[in-house]
Amino acid sequence: MDAEKNYLTINKESWNNKTEVHLNSEFYDLKGFINGKSSLNEIELNLLGDVKGKSILHLQCHFGQDTISLSRLGAQVTGVDLSDKAIEKARVLAKETKSDARFICCDIYDLPSHLDQEFDLVFTSYGTIGWLPDLDKWAKIISRFLKPNGKFVFAEFHPVVWMFDDDFENIKYNYFNSGAIVETESGTYADKNADITQEYVMWNHGFSEVINSLIINGLTLNSLDEFDYSPYNCFNKTIEIEPKKYRIKHLDNKIPMVYALTATKVN
Repeated sequence: MDAEKNYLTINKESWNNKTEVHLNSEFYDLKGFINGKSSLNEIELNLLGDVKGKSILHLQCHFGQDTISLSRLGAQVTGVDLSDKAIEKARVLAKETKSDARFICCDIYDLPSHLDQEFDLVFTSYGTIGWLPDLDKWAKIISRFLKPNGKFVFAEFHPVVWMFDDDFENIKYNYFNSGAIVETESGTYADKNADITQEYVMWNHGFSEVINSLIINGLTLNSLDEFDYSPYNCFNKTIEIEPKKYRIKHLDNKIPMVYALTATKVN
């Protein structure tokens, strides 16, 4: 099988494989979430602002915790994800938490075939664009579904992070998009000891690729911030410097871990 050509099939199987483990992991704390805990972080909450009454499209939503958290803040939210198992669980979770969030299972590039609506906000966060080969097509989707003057909010792991090997000891990968990265992993970021193995296909995307794709597709950049911590303990060799703020212990604050941006669709 040509992994790059068949990345959708491979990655869908990979995320289907991970979903059940994630549902039972401490990382996602499903019990706490069902009892009312928000899954959103300070970084994106500050950029989203007051979302009450706003329509939000949440791209690559996994099993819907952030989607439902946004709906709890009073937004009308639509979540989209490739994994049918994740979306199936998202719908169950929405019903269980009495959320009116709705969910669509599809490749986000194919979203116009499944949805005809414009939104006040498009949101996506943390570990999303690495699964996409073409950011021009990604930005076209964002622009297509934003209302005029609508806002795009994006938080993501910094491209510098993806250059390192798993233990952050050596530079292993290209900063720039040099083609598909095809690998097999055991466990998952949410439970590194989980008894699962899956192949995956990913791409690295540098800053210029991200930002230029948005500009070319009619968005104006409003803000860009970098952070020397991750709000998630999902990497190896981390230390918690403050509650929900993690760094690579031996690198401390020497590398950026996350970036976040907002952009507005030009009329």
